[in-house]
Amino acid sequence: MSEKDVKNMSVQSIKRLPYYLKFLKELEEKGNTYVPALVLAEYFDVYEVQVRKDLAAVSSQPGKPRVGFNVHTLINDIEHFLGYDRLKTAVLVGAGHLGSALLSYGEFEHYGLKIIAAFDSNPEVIGQKIHGRTVHAMEELEEYCDKHHAAIGIITTPADYAQQVCDQLVKAGVKGIWNFAHVHLTVPAGVLMQREDMAISLALLSNRLVQEYEDMDLSEVEE
Repeated sequence: MSEKDVKNMSVQSIKRLPYYLKFLKELEEKGNTYVPALVLAEYFDVYEVQVRKDLAAVSSQPGKPRVGFNVHTLINDIEHFLGYDRLKTAVLVGAGHLGSALLSYGEFEHYGLKIIAAFDSNPEVIGQKIHGRTVHAMEELEEYCDKHHAAIGIITTPADYAQQVCDQLVKAGVKGIWNFAHVHLTVPAGVLMQREDMAISLALLSNRLVQEYEDMDLSEVEE
């Protein structure tokens, strides 16, 4: 893979990589050693040229004529590109329903993320354990992050408190913010921000439904 190709990868290309990865692991479990780009293109309904471009940007070995890419090598290359092979520690702020749901998700470590603790300002939850992680007081955040070298801060607080929490996480030294609060947050240069907006996801789904089933009144569909 070339440094130029990696830097020129679009966001959409990067978003496709986890889907490729899951499919490749399923192929490997079935005993497939090689996979042509065309197989991925047909499965994901993407142009073959685009698949080749995506894979060329991350693959350490070129595809072989007629047989394609080595599945095992490609899995390792994608995992390395996405950072799944380098475990990153994270803290979660906001131990409510959403925060608890994220703490319960046991697959994060397969993607290189380990949530080591939760933080909250509610005295009723401080000191409790949620899915094996202790809930700490907000006053402990900076010292804890520094001691445990937390790289990522996950925000699942109400929107009104999110910017204040974000500022505290930045002060505590985290290098990335994963924001689930329904509000735009600002961070200084050198800190990365990823926002999860369910309203946007729903809008995209809703629009696709309208385009796909514009002659059908979906509100009248019975279970």
